[in-house]
Amino acid sequence: MEESYKISDPQVLRAVTHPLRARLLGLLRADGPATASELGRKMGESSGSTSYHLRELFKYGFIEEDPEQRDGRERRWRARHRYTSWNSREMSDTAEGREVVKVMRLWQADALGQIVQEFDESEWSPEWVEIAGMSDHITELPPAALAEFMARTEEILRELEARHAGAPDAEQVRIWVGGFPRMRREEP
Repeated sequence: MEESYKISDPQVLRAVTHPLRARLLGLLRADGPATASELGRKMGESSGSTSYHLRELFKYGFIEEDPEQRDGRERRWRARHRYTSWNSREMSDTAEGREVVKVMRLWQADALGQIVQEFDESEWSPEWVEIAGMSDHITELPPAALAEFMARTEEILRELEARHAGAPDAEQVRIWVGGFPRMRREEP
């Protein structure tokens, strides 16, 4: 699997803004290859619906057939990339690009809310309960410093992932990193 799918065309990014497609792609990335029927059962959707949306993800390069795991009757799909990225500045050159980036950001925030809602402390060890969560920082940085923070976060994550590969207590962890400037409003 390739590391990243860097998108510069708003039409391509729009293909994954559909909630079902985004969830299908997320499952293929997290759980590995699956058929439309298997994904339909996991998501409570018909295999016809999941099959249609998988073909759309394939059309735009997000997924591919898995040649290593052929099923006699049904295609097995796998994600082509670990994650999707785009340059928001480049996308913001058009109204369509600005709209699709806004939709993606809102979808990401909704997904984060769902993850927080589904986390049940009673199902995890005290070590996981203690460390799971989020922090909220407000600081003053120029754009270059925020860019450095984002890049260094990626570097640290890849280093930790390599160092702890195969650890017996390792679990899939969803990590969200974001930074948005805050508009200062003058009081009337």
